[in-house]
Amino acid sequence: MNTARPPLKTLDAALAELLAQASPVPDVDDLDTFEADGRVLARDLVSELHVPPRDNSAMDGYALRRADLTVAGATLRVGQRIPAGAVADRPLASGEVARIFTGAQLPPGADAVVMQEDCQSLDDGSVRINAMPVPGQNVRRAGEDVRLGATVLPRGTRLDPAALGLVASIGLARLPVARRPRVALFSTGDELVMPGTVAPAQLPPGAIYNSNRFFLRALLQRLGCVVTDCGIVPDQREATLNALRQAAEGHDIILSSGGVSVGEEDHVKPAVQALGTLDLWQIAIKPGKPFAYGKVRAGQGQAHFIGLPGNPVSSYVTFLLLVRPFLLRLQGVPEPALAPTAVTLPAHFEWARADKRREFLRARRNAAGGVDLHPQQGSGVLTSVAWGDGLVDNPPERRIAHGDPVRFIAFSEFMV
Repeated sequence: MNTARPPLKTLDAALAELLAQASPVPDVDDLDTFEADGRVLARDLVSELHVPPRDNSAMDGYALRRADLTVAGATLRVGQRIPAGAVADRPLASGEVARIFTGAQLPPGADAVVMQEDCQSLDDGSVRINAMPVPGQNVRRAGEDVRLGATVLPRGTRLDPAALGLVASIGLARLPVARRPRVALFSTGDELVMPGTVAPAQLPPGAIYNSNRFFLRALLQRLGCVVTDCGIVPDQREATLNALRQAAEGHDIILSSGGVSVGEEDHVKPAVQALGTLDLWQIAIKPGKPFAYGKVRAGQGQAHFIGLPGNPVSSYVTFLLLVRPFLLRLQGVPEPALAPTAVTLPAHFEWARADKRREFLRARRNAAGGVDLHPQQGSGVLTSVAWGDGLVDNPPERRIAHGDPVRFIAFSEFMV
């Protein structure tokens, strides 16, 4: 009988399999633009106007026709005054300038603006132009920011403050965005205790506080999810089945940490299999090798099931690497935008313990432009995540010497 274990999946292969299951949610919310930060566009946004709508001044100064100015220091009469928001009511006459202010519409015929610091206002109502402009100087052309009919933001864009400002500039007060994924979050394990229920001094032997529930909920919310906190499920088969049945109704994803091994007290695996399908993956990463994906059906509902490792650092890292892109893909973000940006920085540490798996080491940048490593890299040392500001993505079998270039991914990259 062959009992050889299957080879570990690479992270890239596991992610590709996971994303293949992530069809974007079809529902679209019509949302006030003020409320759309972090949401994902469900349709392309096409501009119905030029931005700016007309040529306007980039400076306070004087608008003129460049051909009327033959030499610096020449004097021209001021024929009109155009504040921002006013309409230039007549063309610029020959030999005339217009007093103009930032954002004001250029009068027809004007092709340059000389800033007021280069001009001298005279008592007779004329102005001396002390600098020779070039055509187009200090002029914002109509449509130089956005052209009429242009796609301003494509479908799948995750909106940020700059994008919301751009949306407002084309006059959109409401936006079509993907419905937020609904996630049922629960933990398993009789050893888990919620902070506040038992004082540290009275914590029973073998008990631990449930840290995973707190950071997973926060990560889910930062990625735009609506989270139902299902609490801690006892290590009992019927309790686990009931929790999964309830979670499958009205949720897109069930996210669990712990309880997907083959131990006698791990009931998640048989419960998910009883209600749907489950694949247990062994992924060639450290931390975070065990990972589970499946589907749970109950009544009219069906939900994706994702089971994370129970160790807090393993749970945190696998969430960033696998669950985050899955959630964004459910919201319609295209695959090229799912990968976080990495930078190459010098290692200000040594790492002699080369591993067969791809490692994600908790680290942080320092003032010297390099990367420091947390001294404790165990999968239960949550301090390393709170201390660090990112991960060193270290290939398999690679030792790191001081000064070697390493691939660093900031935690902030996982939040965009």
